[in-house]
Amino acid sequence: MPSTRSARTTLVVGLASLTLVLAACSQNGTSTTSANAGTPTKGGTLQILATADVDHIDPTQGGSIAGNNVQHAVTRSLLGYQSSMDLATRNKLRPDLATAVPEPTDNGLTYTYTIRDGADWDAPSGARQINSADFARGVALMCNPYMASPRLGYVLDLIKGMADFCAAFAKIDPTAPAIKKYLDTHTISGIDTSDPKTVVVHLVKPAGDFNYMVTLPAMAPQPEEALQYLPDSLDYKRNFVASGPYTVGSYSPNQQLTLVRNKAWKASTDPLRKAYVDKIHIEQGVTPQAAMQQLQSGDGDLTYDITMPAATLQQLSAAKDDHLVTFDTGATSFIWFNTLSDNNGGALKKLKVRQALEYAVDKKALVQQLGGPLTSSPQHGILGPGINGYHNFSPYPSPGDAGDPAKAKQLLAAAGYPNGLTLKLPYSTADPNPALVQILQASFGKAGVTLKLMPENPVDATKIITDKKGAAAGNWDLGMIGWQADWVGGAARAVFGTLYTYNGTPQTYNLADYDNPAADKLAEQAEATTDSAKSAELWQQVDDKVMADPPIIPTYARKSVLYYSKRVQNYQIYPIGSQADWTNLWLKS
Repeated sequence: MPSTRSARTTLVVGLASLTLVLAACSQNGTSTTSANAGTPTKGGTLQILATADVDHIDPTQGGSIAGNNVQHAVTRSLLGYQSSMDLATRNKLRPDLATAVPEPTDNGLTYTYTIRDGADWDAPSGARQINSADFARGVALMCNPYMASPRLGYVLDLIKGMADFCAAFAKIDPTAPAIKKYLDTHTISGIDTSDPKTVVVHLVKPAGDFNYMVTLPAMAPQPEEALQYLPDSLDYKRNFVASGPYTVGSYSPNQQLTLVRNKAWKASTDPLRKAYVDKIHIEQGVTPQAAMQQLQSGDGDLTYDITMPAATLQQLSAAKDDHLVTFDTGATSFIWFNTLSDNNGGALKKLKVRQALEYAVDKKALVQQLGGPLTSSPQHGILGPGINGYHNFSPYPSPGDAGDPAKAKQLLAAAGYPNGLTLKLPYSTADPNPALVQILQASFGKAGVTLKLMPENPVDATKIITDKKGAAAGNWDLGMIGWQADWVGGAARAVFGTLYTYNGTPQTYNLADYDNPAADKLAEQAEATTDSAKSAELWQQVDDKVMADPPIIPTYARKSVLYYSKRVQNYQIYPIGSQADWTNLWLKS
């Protein structure tokens, strides 16, 4: 399987992420709207507009940024985040089911969580207290043999006994009875549940960011009723047992999902959710154009997975509409070098060639194409804004970030390529990528590099650049990707570990098996410390080390920009959902 330093976060092939939209307003997450004013009002149905079905209702399987919003409404984790328009406020860890955010003990190897009294499951037999065994069950289900969690890699080799538990679990039949029998007779040695109100987790090595991992829906407790069904099956979804303020009222795949109030939930036990609206209705199959019309008319309130059309953005920006909001998510876009290929005499394997190409890209033009500095900003390293360790350095500077083709040409000649290169660039034809690759083709051309553009549908574009055999065969030279980490704040592990580490076993999103032992050593120190300032300093050094031996050309950091209806009040950003917090807004009648 992929390197267990981390599992997949959010990948989008092409320079524009489908989870992000274009922008107006400020970095910190502000708007000129008065949506935060007024007296809270209970009631009404929040109308969410979606193109596709929700990916998962089973929290263990949660894998998308958009899907985290559903999970936040129906599932509680031990820890979470306070939704806010302020970046520092929303990035700070908060207790959810736990009574406090714990400090690690035993030299960073042990984390202890106390579960709140009165936090209940909406069980068929009546409200039932959530306990430590429920947390252990949730973690155990991450490696079930029917559908393993995409977040398993974060904890597989981190929690004591997890690897052995999962190795044996993988050998059983992928059926609900077999899964239940295994979980009823086996435990993870590193999770102590002897006290129903206390979870004690023992780690193999110190991990200063373990509390951040605990915020993920995949690490949420699971009720005993979950074992009656296959993970995330239709039966599971229709018999869902909730811990959050809402539960599944009705669900029709690819049509709609309606969330209704969870009668077992008590506001007094939940410091993060107020649950003002009565229902949340997610209508699926809505086009971006139709969604924007419905938001403006008031027939819809928020979008789920929909990118704002460029024409709509221009219209709303020109009108200075105060229901546009933007914020940093840590998402970045970049171009991979295929160093596995022997194309051009193995040119991309040569450090001097890669460093030369760093100067070729006109990042200013890319940002301008996306809508200017309110939508994105030039990116120079592997960590995006808002992630602990981000620093706005520029190891390959150019005037105004417009590229330096003369220097790129000079360095290419010095590296043995005075006549330039011809490089293959597959890309997704989803907007706005076709316009962006034209900019890339022009800027590389000025540096004497010819880009052979390979337009592909999004699925095929992904397949091409994640196929290691195809990479070694030279099927591509440059690969375009957008990336967003699973959590916020202390999320550098979710970027570096997934993309830029190699332990001999290829992992999907390290496209060229990039390996940097010096950066790895610094990352291990950064992951072990609980000192946020020290961690940031170490991650900055990791970024410096990687960009000195670059596997990528960073292009830009994208801001998430959304539009919401005039009914929506108290618009506050839920950070790992990159959206307004459905559980804390109310509706104006």
